[in-house]
Amino acid sequence: MTPAARTQAAIELLDAIIAAAQEAGAAADTLIARYFATRRYAGSKDRRAVRELVYAAIRQCGERPPSGRAAMLLLTERDPEIAARFDGSPHGPAAIQQGEPVAVSGVVPAWIGRELEQSGLPAASWPALVARAPLDVRIRSDVDAGEALSTFPDAQPIAGLDRGWRLPAGTDVAPLAGVAEVQDAGSQAVSLAAEARPGMTVVDLCAGAGGKTLALADAMSGTGRIIACDVDRARLSRLPPRADKAKLTIVETRLLNPGKEAEALGDLAGAADVVFVDAPCSGTGTWRRNPEARWRLTPERLKRLTATQAHVLELAAPLVRPGGSIVYVVCSLLDAEGTLQAEQFLSGHPGWKASTPALPMGAPHGAGVRLSPVHDESDGFFVARLVAPC
Repeated sequence: MTPAARTQAAIELLDAIIAAAQEAGAAADTLIARYFATRRYAGSKDRRAVRELVYAAIRQCGERPPSGRAAMLLLTERDPEIAARFDGSPHGPAAIQQGEPVAVSGVVPAWIGRELEQSGLPAASWPALVARAPLDVRIRSDVDAGEALSTFPDAQPIAGLDRGWRLPAGTDVAPLAGVAEVQDAGSQAVSLAAEARPGMTVVDLCAGAGGKTLALADAMSGTGRIIACDVDRARLSRLPPRADKAKLTIVETRLLNPGKEAEALGDLAGAADVVFVDAPCSGTGTWRRNPEARWRLTPERLKRLTATQAHVLELAAPLVRPGGSIVYVVCSLLDAEGTLQAEQFLSGHPGWKASTPALPMGAPHGAGVRLSPVHDESDGFFVARLVAPC
């Protein structure tokens, strides 16, 4: 592909990504993979170059742009080389016309900016929220990290995480299959808030594909019981093969029926040492990996998410044994989903109290701890440990 053709491909992909964001369609990564699956002529260098153009444009547009061309034209204002590709050549973008729409530069949509400021994150901190993320992995506890990473000379240990390592972005981690999981440092850190130990009974109430389930099970050293639950059959079905590959035999999965979750959890009432609630959220802490997610979030969607979070906390409470705990986690930086949810739960459940988790990163924030890309070089999270009365 010529440079002009790569730029046109990026414009076409941006159009698809913008439409998907407006219509709750597929994520950018998925759309990019689909695009190149039908264009076998594009080599690895072409795919990499187009992908970099797409994400550079997404990161420059806080508000959803009117079109992929408008987003790419914003890049031309800063990069004359990209501007020169708008030459009308075959397979390239048409020449730039005076007065045509150009996307507005920014970091976040205006309404989200107000939410961030109210949550203690000033505008100066926002660029870090959409910067490119590193590649972190968690080495299995029964594996020698030095041996596993012997062919990765650039791997660096992550401070405070015994099994956490950071690799250069784009590293091929296929050789680590079965001995390591790709997992952000922040995700590894918040899993520690559960203080999972051998012999415990742990319920992972919103397990999804099980990234944190595997971290919890690994900390339990193969003894005890961990029940991974979710309402999403497709995501939950990916967990058993991952657990088998990691040799974690204590993981059970349980598919929940939306609206009837309490019935399916009845046998676990009062049995859990820890209920881990990695609640559905806005994902504002993961924009480094999914920057187009800023265009998907609306006030209405945020309201639905906070209602779901409160519902899941109510489901968790009856499962906890006296003196046990709920570990509430969201990959969000918004107080509406974080500390305010924890405080609302505590106000409605007399006798419960917050116990600030001792984590290797993050800072106390309201009823828990907040991690952020700004200060911790990790994804953004809020985590609270809510302890049941004895």
